[in-house]
Amino acid sequence: MQLPVYLYGQPVLRKVSEDIDAEYEGLEKLIADMWETMYHSDGIGLAAPQIGRAIRLLVIDADPMAENFPECKGFKRCMINARIISSSEETCSEYEGCLSLPGIGENVIRPQEVTIEYVDEHFTSHREHLTGFAARVVQHEYDHLEGCLFIDKISPIRKQLIKGKLNKILKGQAYTTYRIAPMKK
Repeated sequence: MQLPVYLYGQPVLRKVSEDIDAEYEGLEKLIADMWETMYHSDGIGLAAPQIGRAIRLLVIDADPMAENFPECKGFKRCMINARIISSSEETCSEYEGCLSLPGIGENVIRPQEVTIEYVDEHFTSHREHLTGFAARVVQHEYDHLEGCLFIDKISPIRKQLIKGKLNKILKGQAYTTYRIAPMKK
């Protein structure tokens, strides 16, 4: 089932998410619904806060980016209770967008490499060292679990330049091709 995506201004997007366990009610269906929502929305990642749940769950399928970023080939993950445990000092800037910020995209500086620990949908533990765009996608979705949006990482001048677009989202004037949640304040 396609779930509505929560847009900028929704309080759940600013909450730090909580860990879950294998007994989380409806987890298997929730994960399946998140995949369906992400694919229908033409996203490459979706975090639980974006569908209104402040839990540490995210799904990523960066394979569509593999033509430009080979490290994304076959990169499909469900990550639960993820924690980035280290990141490189070396950074790079790339363009990012977000399903929760329709019509907005900016270059964001992020660490080039990260190491992350998480459990998958079967609660099997993983530790991965990621580089390049795969690392970027994980960091972007991980930020949602920490109550952070990519616009928090851009310069004050760039943020001022998109203020009008942000206000339109807050007023319910955002156009999307996917379901969105009604605004809650």
